[in-house]
Amino acid sequence: MKRMGMIFRAKANKALDRAEDPRETLDYSYQKQLELLQKVRRGVADVATSRKRLELQLSGLQQQSSKLEDQSRKALALGREDLAREALTRRAALQQQVTDLETQHQTLQGEEEKLTLAAQRLQAKVDAFRTKKETIKATYTAAQAQTKIGEAFSGISEEMGDVGLAIQRAEDKTAQMQARAGAIDELLASGALDDPSGLAKDDISAELDRISGGSDVELELQRMKAELAGGSSGQQAIEGGKPGEANHQQPQDKPRFDKN
Repeated sequence: MKRMGMIFRAKANKALDRAEDPRETLDYSYQKQLELLQKVRRGVADVATSRKRLELQLSGLQQQSSKLEDQSRKALALGREDLAREALTRRAALQQQVTDLETQHQTLQGEEEKLTLAAQRLQAKVDAFRTKKETIKATYTAAQAQTKIGEAFSGISEEMGDVGLAIQRAEDKTAQMQARAGAIDELLASGALDDPSGLAKDDISAELDRISGGSDVELELQRMKAELAGGSSGQQAIEGGKPGEANHQQPQDKPRFDKN
């Protein structure tokens, strides 16, 4: 089972390798980096919004504190020490809130600065990656085109291989048809096949061919007889295409035999 799992993983890895396009992978990575940058920017905006809200609250509390201070002064001037004391008590409570908000404001301001710096660094990193991505994509595209051109010239590409196979099949079928046509012509000429088209030789041509073939046989027969007789003149007459002239030649041309 372990071996089967290893084989399956190897085949799956090979299939993924074949299907993977580095340009698509780079574009996907760039898209993810943009999404991360967008999240950081939203974080900066959220922190800035919270900081601005605290600043508004601080401004309101400070205004209330100033108002209570003025009221306590007026109450004290009118001899209302009790009112003045109450106003100062409320002002003290507001001052505690102001102090807490100021602490939160400083914290948020520090976080905002950190996120802003991180966003700037990430933006620079994304821009650099984008430039590198486009360079790699252009280089890969050029290499891919060069590879295809090389494969086309060498004939090892899949497309050119299909073209080569088509040409080979066409040549094989052409040779087969030529051989078949030649064989049919030979069979028609020999009479083994009838020509249904009516283009076969007429009776006169067939008769002439038969006489010609018969003459060839007769000539060959006369030549063989002359060789057996030991003479050469008869053979020359036969080879000259005039059978029968051997009977009209001079007696001195006849072969002489020794009586001994």
